[in-house]
Parts: sequence; structure tokens; C-alpha cells
Amino acid sequence: MSAKRPHDDSGDTPAAKKLKSSGPAANASSASAPVRILISGVESILKKFQLAGQALIEQKRAEIAAKLAAMRQSNPALAAATTSKPAVPSGPTKAPVPSTEAISQRVKRLVEDAQSRMTTKDNPYMSSGAAKKKPAADAPPQGAGLKMAAHPLLLDTTPTAPQSKKDRYKPMQPKFASIKANIKNTPTPPPAPVPVPVVDKVNPYASSATPKDTLLFEGAPKERAGRSFRFNVKGKYVELGDRMRQENQLEALKQRIAESARKAGLDGDLGIERGIKRAPPPDAEWWDEPLLPNKNYNDLDEYAVEEIPNIHNMHDSPITIYIQHPIKIPAPGDKNKADLKPMMLTSKERKKLRKQKRAADLQDKRDRVAMGLIPPDAPKVRLSNMMKVLTSDAVQDPTKVEARIRREVAMRKHAHDKMNEERKLTDEQRREKVETKKAEEDKRGIYGAVFKVKVLSDPAHQFKVRKNADQLNLSGLCILHRNFSMVYVEGPLKFLKRYKKLMLNRIAWTEAARPRGGEDVVLQDEEEGAEGAGGSSSKGKERATEAEAEQQQPVSLEDNKCWMIWEGMLRERAFREFRVRHCPTDSAAKELLGEKLRGYWDQAKNWREDDDFL
Repeated sequence: MSAKRPHDDSGDTPAAKKLKSSGPAANASSASAPVRILISGVESILKKFQLAGQALIEQKRAEIAAKLAAMRQSNPALAAATTSKPAVPSGPTKAPVPSTEAISQRVKRLVEDAQSRMTTKDNPYMSSGAAKKKPAADAPPQGAGLKMAAHPLLLDTTPTAPQSKKDRYKPMQPKFASIKANIKNTPTPPPAPVPVPVVDKVNPYASSATPKDTLLFEGAPKERAGRSFRFNVKGKYVELGDRMRQENQLEALKQRIAESARKAGLDGDLGIERGIKRAPPPDAEWWDEPLLPNKNYNDLDEYAVEEIPNIHNMHDSPITIYIQHPIKIPAPGDKNKADLKPMMLTSKERKKLRKQKRAADLQDKRDRVAMGLIPPDAPKVRLSNMMKVLTSDAVQDPTKVEARIRREVAMRKHAHDKMNEERKLTDEQRREKVETKKAEEDKRGIYGAVFKVKVLSDPAHQFKVRKNADQLNLSGLCILHRNFSMVYVEGPLKFLKRYKKLMLNRIAWTEAARPRGGEDVVLQDEEEGAEGAGGSSSKGKERATEAEAEQQQPVSLEDNKCWMIWEGMLRERAFREFRVRHCPTDSAAKELLGEKLRGYWDQAKNWREDDDFL
């Protein structure tokens, strides 16, 4: 007896066999009740689809047959053509039934989907490997409570970058870099879309065109803005007042002139044009007078131009072959142009330029000698190179050659010394050069300085103060007083700087002068004493005796010091030369200084060592 079952043509038997024999179907038997209900529902739906398809096909065939019968009745030619063709069987035909394999595959697929949904429902952290299609993006839930849609700002709307096949299976990276190593691997986000500004319609009838900016409702009045202070410039209203007063005075003057003209019977509208009369044109212009015999243009009517006498005469004719050009006058702006100063070079650069210039001159001289423009120089023979230059002559008569060489050397030395003497300046030229330089320094400006010396009784110190002032073209006054001495000097800034170094650094004020064998330093002559005393020789002699008496008394120079109490620019010199005077009283010192400079004496008198901030 065979173990095989008899074959049945019903549609459910193959499906049941497949479910029992296949692996998924066996697993489905052990599934829960919902899976069985799902399988039975699918089988009932398939049966309904088959029955409905057969009924629909029969209905459409009946409709087509009815339309063909109506068309045959209306058109006999069409009926003959259709009757010639073999008739289509009108009996009911069975619809194409799907095969058992297709049905079993579809049921198998449905069962696998149901199992995958059940496993994911039990364990949400497991992903089904059998799913071929990725689920679509979940739409935001709609409704209230937990199903309420999320706010648009909480949703991630950033577009995802396209992934290649290589990047598809890479592990997912975090949205932000947690460590420095991941910062390099983070993809650069795409540029954010530029928001399009929304232009609000402006209400022209509202007081505020932009109510959003003012945070007020539309149509509200504007808030009054405060005004800041505006200070007037000093003298503004004074100038306006002066201008108004000048206008009033001018109007009053015009009225007085008009009244006086009206009283005199003159026209009130008097103008400058009426009072000025232009001179009539002359009979002949000055440039035409030498050409006219009678100094009048009427000569042109009497004579022709060719017939005017003294024009073609070479001796008496005013027209000559010479041209008179006007004298060139320099432009006023040329005086203010500053001369370009030469570049300051170091000693090394100056030597280099001199060497290059001498080499260029020597090469130029050699080129001229080579072209035959100038004769070559005679050989410079010395005793050291005598045998090299004069080979045969030196051997024949060496004594004669030696004498000639010594004579040539002496002549060259004499010419060299003579050239230097001719180039040297004379005493007058040297003094003139020095005075010219002093005058140029004076044009740059006059500066003054005041020095206070505690003790200036030493002759060496007095000589240095006076002699250096004379040599540096400084004028001023040195006042010797029993309490202190004051030195006022004025001159160019360049020389004043040197004198300041002398007074503050070079002179050793605490060291006395060496004995010089009884020689006295003359501070002033009798004539100077006479000028300082107002012209009386007796007062000058008295001052000289007082100075000699003070010099004989020894004075300690231990604490002696010099201070500069003032320095500044002056308009002009107050003294023509530098003088030294003895003044026993303050009034005499102020009288010598004059009205403009007497304040310097009080300043020097009140000066203390604590005030030495210069």
C-alpha cells in the first residue's frame, strides 16, 4: 500500500500541504492565535477575489455581445463581414486561476512579515535582517496629548548629505564632536538658507511708519526726542553786534550825505562814475610817436607809410635790427623755496666717493692721452726706481743721473708747496669767512640765556667767561656783585649751546687760578668804565679801586657753583658786545640791564638751589 495521499483538485489542499512542509509554516503553527487568524483571513480574501473576477468577466462579455447585435442591425455590411468570420463561443469560460506555487509563495511572504513584526514588538532593540525596504520617515503624530505634533523648531530640518556606497555601511557618527580626534572627521554642515526679508507695507497715514520698531500700536504719536546742548563759539555775538553797528553807521553816513546834497541842490543819486572823467585819447601813442613826423595820426592821411621820412634811413630810423627784451624778474614764490640739503655721509662713504671720483678722472686722462689730445706725463723718476726706468743711462753715468733725479724731486716738491700756498686763504679772507658764517647764524634766530654764579672773583674764571663770549659772537653783560654774579648772553643757538657747555661743565668753579707772576686780568678799560658810569672818569676809577680791593681779599671756592636760570628765544639783540661790570648795589645792576631786562636780576637774586629743575 502506498503512503502517498490521493491528489485533490481543490485550491486549499496544496496550500495546506505547503504550510505543513515548509519551514516557516511549521514555525507558524507554534505562533500565537493572531497569526492563525491572519492566515485564515488571507485565504478567504483570495477566494472572494476569484469569484468576483469570474462574475465581472461574464458581465462584460454579455455587454459586448449586446453592442455587437445592435451594430449588426443598423449596418448590414458590418453584419456580413462579421458573419464571414468564425463565431466566438458565447458560452461561459473559466477565469485564469493562479497556480499553487504563486499562492504558496505569497502566503509564505505574509507569514514572514507577521513574524518579523511580532519579534520587533517583543524586543524593540532588535532589527530584522530580512527587511529589504527601509520604512519611510514617520510623519509627526497629529492630535492631542502624546499624539500632538512637535513644534517646527524642535524638528531636525537640516538636509542629509548624499551617501555613497562606501559610506552606507559605516558606523553612525555622533551629531557633535565629543573629543578633539573627532573634530577633523565631522562633516562640514551645509550653509544655512538666507532668510528673505519680509517687507511690511508702510502706512503713510500713520505717525509711525514702523510700529514694530517703536513697540507701539500703529497710529500712535511719536515720542519727543531730547535735544543736546549746542554751545556758541566765543565772540560770536560780539562779532554780530559789531557788524550791526557798522551797518547802522554806514546807513547814517549815507543819510547825512543825501541830506547835505539835497540842501546844496545837487542830485541825490551821486555816484563815483559821475565824478570821474576819462581822459580823451592821445593824438599819438608813445610807441608810434618816433614814426610820425608831427607826432600825430593825421600824418597817415598826408603821407603813405612808404613815404614817411626817417623810416628807411639807417641812421635816423627808429626801427633797428636789434630786439629789446624785458628784464627778467624773479617770481615772489622763489624766495620761499627751501634749498635741498646734501645727504649726510659717514667718513667711510666720503672716502669711497673720493676714491671713485679720482679713479674716474684718472681714466679720463688716460683716454685723452690714448687719443692724442694731451701729451703724456713725464716719467716720475726717483732714486728708488732709477735703475728700472733709466736702465742704460743709469749704468753709463750714474752720478749725472742721480743729480738730475734729485733736481727733479726738488722741483716737484717746490711746485707742490707753491700750489698749497696759492690755495691757502689770507688772514683777511679767513676773518671774512668767519664773519660771514657768524652773520648766517644770526639770520637763523637770536636766543638768550641767564646764568647765576655764586662766586666769580677768580681772574681765570672771568677771563674764560669773557673770552669765549667774544669768540662765539655772543653779546651780553656780566655783573659782578658781592653776593653773587649774573651772566646774560645772547646770540645764535649754535654758539649758545657751546657757551652753555662751558658754563655748566667745562669750567671748574671750585678750583682757583694758578699764580701767573703778578699779571693781572684787566676786566675793563677806563673808557668802558666811563661809559658804564655815565661818562664820568672819576666814578670809573672808584669802581676799579673797589674791584682791586675785592680781588685782594681771598674768597673760598669750595661751594662755588653755576646755574642756568633762564633760556629762550629773543626778537633782537639788546647789547652790541659782551661787557663785564662791577655793581655794588641792586639798583646799579638794574640800571645797567635796562628797563626790559631788569626782571632777570630779581629772578637771579631769588633763585635757590632747590629750584634747579633745569
